[in-house]
Amino acid sequence: MQFFKAIILGIIQGLTEFLPVSSSGHLVLAGHFLDFQKPNISFEIFLHFGSLLAVLIFFRKDIWSLLESLWHFQKTDETHTNNRKVVWFLLIATVVTGAIGLVLEDFFESIFSSIYLVASMLLVTGIILFISDKFNSQRFAMPKIGWKRSVIIGLGQSFAMFPGLSRSGTTIAVGIFSGLKREDAARFSFLLSVPAILGANILKISELSQLSAEYVPSYLGGAIAAFISGYAVISWLLKLVKKSKLKYFSYYCWLLAIISIVIYSL
Repeated sequence: MQFFKAIILGIIQGLTEFLPVSSSGHLVLAGHFLDFQKPNISFEIFLHFGSLLAVLIFFRKDIWSLLESLWHFQKTDETHTNNRKVVWFLLIATVVTGAIGLVLEDFFESIFSSIYLVASMLLVTGIILFISDKFNSQRFAMPKIGWKRSVIIGLGQSFAMFPGLSRSGTTIAVGIFSGLKREDAARFSFLLSVPAILGANILKISELSQLSAEYVPSYLGGAIAAFISGYAVISWLLKLVKKSKLKYFSYYCWLLAIISIVIYSL
């Protein structure tokens, strides 16, 4: 793979992985309209590693606090107790998503290339984001989510397996609808992406055994590009969520959906 192409793909990965515009939907549309070929699995692993590293470094203090609360499980002060609750809620949401993903994996793969489905889901993504900006019932922080809301957020992440339905957009919106403070809904969504990305790549890790050494520089370049663009996007998106400006992504999703349907129908 050309180094320049790897960099471009890395930037696209970093942007669409976290922006609420559906990376899978863009992949399908690019394949149809731009003759874009899906990256091989080894390169995907590198790109996802770059995105994962962006989350781990950006939220390093949060993640360390969560892990520390598990290590010092005997401590019962409010901070450690609340952090353990967050870990528990993240685990619940992850298990729900993983279970549904395993059961419906073949179904999601069978519908992955449908342009009309992608366009429809982009319209839905836009609606969800638009409504979330108008929703002002912010009652509690992450430790108050509860297991029922964790299940609902996990279900939201599961539905985002439909190409065109944004994972970050759906989980953030569902968190806001559930009463989470806007910034906490975004933070929970990003933290939830860690096991989601890890799980998806662990299942594919054996593919790296077939990786040729000549591709490593390009793949590393792509991973670094995904890390840099992903890190920048996380910071920006947190500010937009806090200021109730997700509607701008609604306009983009709606426009892209309409253009895709029109061009595909010609």
